[in-house]
Amino acid sequence: MMRTPVPPASRSPLVNWAPSQEAANQRLQHFLPNAGASYAQRRNFDLGPADRGNVSALSPWLRHRALLETEVLRAVLDNHTRSSAEKFVQEVLWRGYFKGWLEHYPDVWTRYTSRLGELADQLDQDRSLARRYADAVQGKTGFDCFDAWASELVEVGYLHNHARMWFASIWVYTLRLPWELGADFFLRHLLDADPASNTCSWRWVGGLHTKGKTYLARAENIETFTEGRFRLDGDFATLAPPLDEPELPWPIPIAPTQAQPQEGRVGLIVTEEDCSPESLPLRRTPTAVLVLRTPTKRSLWPMGDIAHSFVSGVLADAAARAETAFSLPVDVCDGDQWTKVIADWSKAHELDAAVTARLPMGPVRTRLLKAMEGYGLPLVEVVRPYDEIVWPHTKRGFFALKKQIPSILDQLEGGRGEFAPTSGLLL
Repeated sequence: MMRTPVPPASRSPLVNWAPSQEAANQRLQHFLPNAGASYAQRRNFDLGPADRGNVSALSPWLRHRALLETEVLRAVLDNHTRSSAEKFVQEVLWRGYFKGWLEHYPDVWTRYTSRLGELADQLDQDRSLARRYADAVQGKTGFDCFDAWASELVEVGYLHNHARMWFASIWVYTLRLPWELGADFFLRHLLDADPASNTCSWRWVGGLHTKGKTYLARAENIETFTEGRFRLDGDFATLAPPLDEPELPWPIPIAPTQAQPQEGRVGLIVTEEDCSPESLPLRRTPTAVLVLRTPTKRSLWPMGDIAHSFVSGVLADAAARAETAFSLPVDVCDGDQWTKVIADWSKAHELDAAVTARLPMGPVRTRLLKAMEGYGLPLVEVVRPYDEIVWPHTKRGFFALKKQIPSILDQLEGGRGEFAPTSGLLL
């Protein structure tokens, strides 16, 4: 069988997955030459963990906003024309699309977490399901590529996007396992695990996100785009019928931007949702800063060690930058008692209110809002202009957002929004 060759490019060194803004910027600079036409030609090739030169591999830092979408777009468009970088720009916008979409359809997240509880009970009662699930997550299915990806996920915390699609398709249609368990496996181990992108991507493979449109993993496709790295002698599913679910409610409006406190003593709370406190568009310098460094539990099952360490590290890096940016000592919470810690912190600094970066749908939002219920400190979510510009176009499919990309870039380049002195320019 003829294979589609990977266009020539220099081999990439192993990615440095250090949980720091410095590592993120180093990776961005390494990728920039390949962000144009080369990316469009080579992005679908999974060449293995030793060679990620054809993709940005920036998603772990972008997910936690140790690196901002606007910083990446600015750097790419400073080095490439819009037309040559079109495909990469679209990929950056996909993350914003999924996050905005889940805000419009929060029932999807609620249903997913509820279903996981039901599946946990089934795993306790159904030996066949438990055995097939264990084989899948331990990389013992007998499908060479799938087992390699399962191991890479646990050991590295990252998978190429094309491999994620193949993996999900094999999980759902060949192994016939519930998609929610596969999404949970990813969420527990990925460095870039994002409730919106992860959940919606698995739903897309199963024909739930875009109704009727499924993704079928084929041996020929895998062989071509992995350069024949795997032994592909298993019987993959030949059909991918759409999964079923109850109809979703109508999309709800995006919550309006809240007015930030104009007076009094205001504290800033930093979570793993946004680890660039120095560029958050604050109206005033905070009186105090609290970094909640303990990663939030993502599942009924344990979080992967590598993912756990990355989140802790990126928050520690954020704390150090916050101290420099705001010229004040930063309080760090390394425990699980967020309600008590926030109450003690608020009393110690005599705070009148707290602000935090916008909390998208997911476990961090649930955890922090619950913690704040236990103490009467008003909490205002600060919205980045990027989200204000992108999220209103995410009620339907990605194509609706895609049509708006030129306008979105124009708005970003125009510097829409007001910024604190520490924030800098959007694009």
